[in-house]
Amino acid sequence: MTILDHKIDFAVVLSVTKANPNGDPLNGNRPRQNYDGYGEISDVAIKRKIRNRLQDMGEPIFVQSNERTVDEFRSLRERAEGNPALGEIFKSKEITHDEFAKTACNEWIDVRGFGQLFAFKGTKNGVSVGVRGPVSIHTATSIDPIDITSMQITKSVNSEPGKDKGSDTMGMKHRVDFGVYVFYGSINTQLAEKTGFTHEDAEKIKQALITLFENDASSARPDGSMEVNKVFWWEHNSKLGQYSSAKVHRLLDIQRQVEEPKSFDDYSIVIHELEGLKVEEINGQ
Repeated sequence: MTILDHKIDFAVVLSVTKANPNGDPLNGNRPRQNYDGYGEISDVAIKRKIRNRLQDMGEPIFVQSNERTVDEFRSLRERAEGNPALGEIFKSKEITHDEFAKTACNEWIDVRGFGQLFAFKGTKNGVSVGVRGPVSIHTATSIDPIDITSMQITKSVNSEPGKDKGSDTMGMKHRVDFGVYVFYGSINTQLAEKTGFTHEDAEKIKQALITLFENDASSARPDGSMEVNKVFWWEHNSKLGQYSSAKVHRLLDIQRQVEEPKSFDDYSIVIHELEGLKVEEINGQ
């Protein structure tokens, strides 16, 4: 496998239909919005979904969510110490940061892709190792301001014995009726060289983006309510890239064609061109 030797930029267009794409715990788990009313999905939530897809594809993942853990470890420290090579480094008198980072990058695709901070106390010498990853992800933002629908729900059964009325417990569910979101990202070759991120890793990230919402259903996001519509993938011909990421990302132009869009077809997508830079346009699955 060869280390990635050319810069990559990408953009993902997705649609939300009667779902909560990313609840805000500081706002009653309502779908995230900025101050102008546009919907948002945090970069952390997007990276979680990418990790989940990579895990579904059989890739080893360091930051596994609790409900998707596939090994016997229940914390990041246990997973790090459970690796034979890292376990020996933990036991050594001096922690070699470069060796620790290299071993972790070789073992887990999310570490060599997104980076990771290893900060563990209580070992013989303590561990504090930071890895900067080459894959950067922006926050997803809706093309138009979103409308949020809230509904009150009741619980029809008691959680604890000895209570007479189970339906007294009230709650709220929130959803976006419809919205089209877009997020951008880049893969940096200088950082790829440091973490060992390869061409093959980049292709796996691309596939994860195309299938981002497979095996991601929940009460807030029923099957089919979240859909990747388009992935745009620009591969430069040099390590530094022919153009800045900002300039490449501005090539994507999405405009609504009706006053109140109700489907993805109500939007037009135009990809402008830059000389010498080709784009791969991929439909979501």
